[in-house]
Amino acid sequence: MWTVIYIAKSKATAKRLKELLAQKDIIVRLHPLYDAQTAEDGSIEVLVPESEVAQAHEIIIDSDF
Repeated sequence: MWTVIYIAKSKATAKRLKELLAQKDIIVRLHPLYDAQTAEDGSIEVLVPESEVAQAHEIIIDSDF
């Protein structure tokens, strides 16, 4: 099951966080909270598998994201 660990306010922020987590071997999925066809930017959920939530939170906190 996928769990939301962060809601980014822009696509650029979401991509930076995804790259950071991927460098630590965490699988990441992004889910926009807007209609991708009508908006270029907006809030995006950052999701990870439930088993990796604790590790992802530690990485976010340690990186001052």
